[in-house]
Amino acid sequence: MSKIIIFGVSQWAELAHFYLAHDSPHDVVAFTLDRDYMETDTYKKLPVVSFESVDKEFPPNEYQMFIPMSFKKMNHLRAAKYFSAKQRGYQLISYVSSKATVWPGFTCGDNCFIFEDNTIQPFVKIGNNVVMWSGNHIGHHTVIKDHVMITSHVVISGCCTIEPFCFFGVNATVRDETVIARETLVGMGVTILKDTKEFQVYKAAATEPTGFRSDQIRSLSHKSKG
Repeated sequence: MSKIIIFGVSQWAELAHFYLAHDSPHDVVAFTLDRDYMETDTYKKLPVVSFESVDKEFPPNEYQMFIPMSFKKMNHLRAAKYFSAKQRGYQLISYVSSKATVWPGFTCGDNCFIFEDNTIQPFVKIGNNVVMWSGNHIGHHTVIKDHVMITSHVVISGCCTIEPFCFFGVNATVRDETVIARETLVGMGVTILKDTKEFQVYKAAATEPTGFRSDQIRSLSHKSKG
């Protein structure tokens, strides 16, 4: 069992605390936050200490850290804190849900946050500081590099390469053997059929409302008229 400090007091930190408490061998002992953002000295009945002094109160030779931050600025904020923690000497844990599907030989880097119902096929490689929300499919022999965010119900087919700092919105789909270039933003509902270029943004067309009201519809079935 490792003694863990979680960075943040946001909903992300609350989720991390819950998952680690109920589905890991780790023991969360404290939270940490940048001094300028501290508004309380306790959270979840545990101490909150400034990130600037955390290594003095919780030395890195005795404690490890987890940084469950969001995808803001295309994951760069999370990456910056990731590197800062490592420079202070902390080892960063990863959390892979026991309810995710993985196979013998699966490995991922540090500070990964992999939620329930992810299907990760054999020979997939996942780098450092990757977040995978629930319900994604990652096809065989795909490589996901560092600092990537994959939201929910994303399909990344086999033999793809995902370069660092990419973002995938809900229900995005990537064709097999596709390279997603560094810092590509794939919006929700987008289908990618060919390699992307760095910093490209893909956005699906929004579904527009019809010209009639829902209370004017007599049937929701095109066959039974039910």
